[in-house]
Amino acid sequence: MFNRNISLRAITLLVTVLCCLVAGPANAFQFAKPASIDCVGVRKRHVVYDSNKSMLLKKWSIGSLEHVRTRRSPFFFPPLKMGRAAAVRANTKAKTDARKAKVNALYGKKIIVAVKAGGSPNPEANMLLKETIARAKANNVPVDNINRAIKKASEANTADFSESLYEAYGHGGASFVITVLTDNPNRANMEIRSAVNKNHGKMAEQGSVLFLYDRKGKLEVDKILDEEQLMNAAIDAGVDDFEIADGEEEASCVVFVDPKDATAMSDAIQTLDGANSKFSLAYVSKAPVEVTDDEFEKNMKIYDALMELDDVDQVEHNMSN
Repeated sequence: MFNRNISLRAITLLVTVLCCLVAGPANAFQFAKPASIDCVGVRKRHVVYDSNKSMLLKKWSIGSLEHVRTRRSPFFFPPLKMGRAAAVRANTKAKTDARKAKVNALYGKKIIVAVKAGGSPNPEANMLLKETIARAKANNVPVDNINRAIKKASEANTADFSESLYEAYGHGGASFVITVLTDNPNRANMEIRSAVNKNHGKMAEQGSVLFLYDRKGKLEVDKILDEEQLMNAAIDAGVDDFEIADGEEEASCVVFVDPKDATAMSDAIQTLDGANSKFSLAYVSKAPVEVTDDEFEKNMKIYDALMELDDVDQVEHNMSN
């Protein structure tokens, strides 16, 4: 009888190990059934697992008495968790995809505006459209998206888009200039005010913030440039003044120039080891302010809430940190 019990235990253990090998550590116990061993009809031992498969419950029944003992299962493995590096990559990819989608939608609106303002869907006959298409391509907008926007602009039922500016105050002396491109100004006004107020900011009167900013051409470069080499290339291209700063993406930078020098500076950047740049117009603070870490976090919540809105084109701020 002793040998029979040992054989039954060995078979039960073997089945459980095979489940581990086939299903993997994390899924083995969803295949393992509670084992029941009959010992000459005198007592029964039931092996069961709790809800998270982490504890092994042994229960003996002898007549009307029950004895329960618990111990940790020798086959328990903690659930597999995704590493921090993978989580960071996934989060970065999600943000990049969202940014690309927003850029594509934004230039779709700008192309519609350019077609209607220029009076022609032909880029050769519409200089505004030609410049907008060039900027869209520089920002990696797919050609199919550009063509769809041009076709849509020619349709009679396509809504008219208008551009407008909003100004707001943040925390610690920070301010925001919000550029909006929308076909529904009332909706945009309501959503922007809601995003600012919910994050404890304050809408500003028109002109009370804007005078603290300069309108600049913004060139986002996909690599870090040597400032001395960029200066020599800019001088050769006839650009007298520019500013360079760190970019939002890793291993990138941003060059600010007078809007009329943007094309020349873009050509100069391309001569530096084949660097590519994306052009846009931006408001740059004349007097940046430094805020505390806590104030910076609060201001970035306002910034993120605004950038999530479909009607918002750009959000500029005056924080230096």
